[in-house]
Amino acid sequence: MTDAKQYSFLLLLLIVLSFLLPQRAPTAAGSTVGHDVRSGTHDRLEYDWLCFANAADTNPSADPPASNHADAVFHPSQDPLPVKPPADAIVLFGDSHEGHHQFKSMEGDDIDWPIEDGSLIVKTSKTHSNHIVSSVTFEDADIHVEFMVSPKSHGNSGLYIHGHYEMQILDSFGVDPPTEHDEGSLYRFGKPLVNASRPAGEWQVYDIRFRAPRRDKAGQVTRKGSITAWLNGKIVQEEITFSKPRSPYIPYRHGVTDFLRGVEKELQETGSGPLFLQDHGSPTRFRNIWIRRLAEDDATE
Repeated sequence: MTDAKQYSFLLLLLIVLSFLLPQRAPTAAGSTVGHDVRSGTHDRLEYDWLCFANAADTNPSADPPASNHADAVFHPSQDPLPVKPPADAIVLFGDSHEGHHQFKSMEGDDIDWPIEDGSLIVKTSKTHSNHIVSSVTFEDADIHVEFMVSPKSHGNSGLYIHGHYEMQILDSFGVDPPTEHDEGSLYRFGKPLVNASRPAGEWQVYDIRFRAPRRDKAGQVTRKGSITAWLNGKIVQEEITFSKPRSPYIPYRHGVTDFLRGVEKELQETGSGPLFLQDHGSPTRFRNIWIRRLAEDDATE
């Protein structure tokens, strides 16, 4: 066989193999690339950007390992409401009768959210940044929050865990199929496994087992974090993993203050951070908010 024929044969063989081997579906530009890439500007042509995004998304060696906790046993009781906090829980806000709440404003001062009928009510702002932040911090924790959405502004609110990762609160009752913007989602990381939302005006409940990412002294993630979450008696996230935050609206970027810069600095240095309740233009109600700090090897119910 001549060199020319050999070359033609090999080229034909490569073409045939490219069709026979399993192919990964193209990824939308930057859809699962880290926040620093996705939120930046670029001057690449669309095709080059797609190639770059696909390369980043298919390079597992660049990802830190996931947590190896056996948290599948996490199955909290969510009925009836309100759920009584366990003996070892730290209550951030009960029904206003257990003493003063444990939240501060974005500036580190007293909060301006009203308390009515035993519930904290979001005081909305035009900038959607009048969040409140817990004075209690934690690394790994079980988090319990009861809430009621309003029809106003689609019931939009959320739980910013460590100020980085948002469990979505939204008036999503009846949405089929739910998306990563609906209630039960880990915003910008994963849609809920099922739609467990109740209608606006009814009390709902989140129970979240949060395992924080681990970082080295340079702040680089060495082990991914994970979340298992239950909403109204149904599991909506199961061991979903994450590393860097992806939303440009987290409190350390949108509406940030000197106080929050200090909070984030402590988070980076110690691995412990607070829980934020989000203002996104809707007067969401909250009650019975508590956490249980978890030890490194604690994976009990």
